[in-house]
Amino acid sequence: MIMASSPRNVFLQGGNTTEFSEPVLKLRRLSFSAPLGSPYIKAADRPRPRPRPHISCSAVTDKMPATVGGALDSNSLTARRLMTQTFIDQAELMTVSSTGKFGRFGGKFVPEALISCLSKLEAEFILALHDENFQEELATALRDYVGRESPLYFAKRLTDYYKNSEGKGPEIYLKREDLVHTGAHKINNAIAQAMLAKRIGRKRIVAATGAGQHGVATAAACAKLSLECTIFMGSADVGRQGANVLLIKNLGAQVKVVDGSFKDATSEAIRDWVGDLETSYFLSGTAVGPHPCPTIVREFQSVIGKETRKQAEEKWGGKPDVLVACVGSGSNALGMFHEFIRDEDVRLIGVEAAGIGLDSGAHSATLARGDVGVYHGSMSYLLQDEEGQIIGPHSIGVGLEYPGVSPELSFLKDTGRAEFYAVTDDEALDAYRRLCQLEGIFPALEASHALAYLEKLCPGLEDGAKVVVNCSGRGDKDAATVYKHNEGRV
Repeated sequence: MIMASSPRNVFLQGGNTTEFSEPVLKLRRLSFSAPLGSPYIKAADRPRPRPRPHISCSAVTDKMPATVGGALDSNSLTARRLMTQTFIDQAELMTVSSTGKFGRFGGKFVPEALISCLSKLEAEFILALHDENFQEELATALRDYVGRESPLYFAKRLTDYYKNSEGKGPEIYLKREDLVHTGAHKINNAIAQAMLAKRIGRKRIVAATGAGQHGVATAAACAKLSLECTIFMGSADVGRQGANVLLIKNLGAQVKVVDGSFKDATSEAIRDWVGDLETSYFLSGTAVGPHPCPTIVREFQSVIGKETRKQAEEKWGGKPDVLVACVGSGSNALGMFHEFIRDEDVRLIGVEAAGIGLDSGAHSATLARGDVGVYHGSMSYLLQDEEGQIIGPHSIGVGLEYPGVSPELSFLKDTGRAEFYAVTDDEALDAYRRLCQLEGIFPALEASHALAYLEKLCPGLEDGAKVVVNCSGRGDKDAATVYKHNEGRV
């Protein structure tokens, strides 16, 4: 057993030890077992829970087929249906359980000192969701500042491109998150969380960014709300996203450069926040981390899916047949998917970054090639080696370079409610150029991964099927990268 530096940093999970690197919430998975509080531990083996007004996954534990050790048999159709229905029931509510569990995923794997802080944040979040004044202020900000609702655009030339020899094929629509303020979906969550931070009396915002879009959005929100802002960014990303670094600084925020990439910037931002819990607020832009962070991000991004449902009804009097979104950590995918989880006739497709190939080891396909573990405070699929050490991710889309993924998306994968695929750097570059030349729209390289999957998706769809792709950000930030790579490929 590895001894941690401090007793409070050792958490026993079904007999295994997890070591914290104080005070960062980066955990090293020594071996996997169900964490305390998991719905996969029989009710008799854990403390009696307090009565809660919502349905918990644990309510159906005894009905689920099990294998040795109580692990769920994911191949069981009955189990999948029970898990999916429980998830749907929870999705209709504003919150999940106090442990933030999605099946075996999620939770709060944090030092004891943070439990109270996170619990208070959850309580304030719930109050804000039910506060008419807060909701009215947020709706006004989303409309007048962010520029919502974003259009649902019929991409006619792209649609024609994917028609077969008989002139048949799906209709392709783009949810134009690239047109909102700061150029990406990140502003939806940033402005809402900044308002929440101000509501609870925090004066300083701390955030981490990879592609820079969350950094720009957070800096803009802080400028509007007169909040001090510090953005952490990996040195590898600063060089690739110089324009966004300048924007962040012009918006009055401080940029702190950390050796490494986004995962390292996130660790450093959390370390900074932990050192000043009384006045600082960690504004997560990704649907990862300890509960309630993933739920907060998903909730504030869910406006994307809600608008999509409304716009689809207005345009063709129905729902989309297929939703497609890129997947890094999961914020834009969940923003699109969450509204439609109950609609089983709507396919949910997430597209990860295969980098230079899934077999190369240089990719960010966490759901395709990852294993279950704990990182940055929650359990999800992770890119890790046999000893549980994090493997550095790679993607030409900087915003997809994260070794973990949303616990909610992890659960959607296990239940089979959502499908996940991966496309390479070259395929994403081709999709970027294709949309530029066919529609005059330059998508972010992250969103280009979702667009690239149309090559494989469209031939198998019925004529007239309605496909909505989340164009999660604009790609002027990537123009130089695309040009450079295209020159090398000529």
